[in-house]
Amino acid sequence: MASCSHLDQIAITELPESVEGCEDCLRDGGKWLHLRICLTCGHVGCCDSSPGQHASRHARGDAHPLIRSLEPGEEWSFCFVDEVGLLIPEIRGQTRIPPSPLAA
Repeated sequence: MASCSHLDQIAITELPESVEGCEDCLRDGGKWLHLRICLTCGHVGCCDSSPGQHASRHARGDAHPLIRSLEPGEEWSFCFVDEVGLLIPEIRGQTRIPPSPLAA
């Protein structure tokens, strides 16, 4: 069974109460589909189905391998290095997110 060898890099264990959207899309005028949060630094990026793919770009560029979905009802995380999805019960909270600009 696959496992993640980067759990020691988790610094974010409490999700923010709310976010405005993908930080990079908001800065650059882009649009996102789904939001992800970096569990190392808290950067909020968009999923790989979004044009900017900012969550995975952040993971590669900053060597922060773990993300968590911020979508309502989703509790999964993903390690980009080990290419494995997982549940991390130590991550608490739910985040209010705006509607996706691409889900219209």
